[in-house]
Amino acid sequence: MSAGVKILKAANHLFPLPVHPFNMQLDGKKSYAMWQYEKGDVTIQNYLRYATMDEMFKDKVVLDIGCGAGGKSLYYASHGAKKVVGLEILEKYRDEAYALAKELGIDNFEFVAADAAHTPFEDNSFDCIIMNDAMEHVARPEAVLDEMQRILTPGGKLYINFPPYNHPFGAHLSDAVAIPWVHVFFSDKTLIEGYKDLVKDKPDGADRIKFRISTDENGNEYFSYINKMTIKRFAKIKENVNLKTVHYEEIPLRPFLKPLCKGAGREFFVKMVVCIFEKE
Repeated sequence: MSAGVKILKAANHLFPLPVHPFNMQLDGKKSYAMWQYEKGDVTIQNYLRYATMDEMFKDKVVLDIGCGAGGKSLYYASHGAKKVVGLEILEKYRDEAYALAKELGIDNFEFVAADAAHTPFEDNSFDCIIMNDAMEHVARPEAVLDEMQRILTPGGKLYINFPPYNHPFGAHLSDAVAIPWVHVFFSDKTLIEGYKDLVKDKPDGADRIKFRISTDENGNEYFSYINKMTIKRFAKIKENVNLKTVHYEEIPLRPFLKPLCKGAGREFFVKMVVCIFEKE
């Protein structure tokens, strides 16, 4: 074990581990799908500053990008949507999603396993597309937005929110690493070694490692679960997308930190980037 990992693990004991669905499911407290369903209202709160629930869902055909186990998709489906399709690149969540749909008695839901940059849907298929905490995960964000433009109906809206990479937990390792801004203080190499060591003895440890870490063509490990999306990078992407921006805001970690959410420093103090596009 490297010195960096030893320091990481020692520091990790100083912070309480945030609530995480992986750990709740492992402890038998709640399934990932049910956790998502119960948090469904939270996933749209940032959009409701601009749109109403009815405007988002009433009689709409909705696509939920990065639906995971489908819980939030099912929440959307329960609020007047004509149909909700949950799109997820990992096929393994299909059974869990449909099991919860059956438990809740929701039949206007479909799970589709596909890459968001290359979907199986026809042009102009969806009135509403939601990317809740997904923009920071897709491997090809520009291609994903082009695809969303293709499958949105004219007048349809794309709702995006994501925590920027330099958010305190922007490394997305909080199922095992509790240190805020840990990716600022430690290299990716140390984080990979440390994360693998912290989860290796968990019953689902191998799955967690496979979920977050891949190996490139040169044999080097990297975090494939995130694309390190910053506010600056998203701004450049937004300038070139063939969609109209109808709402944009950067929400601070805490209201009193708003003065710090300016210039380059805002990358560390913005909790959520919220953007709503419309297809003209």
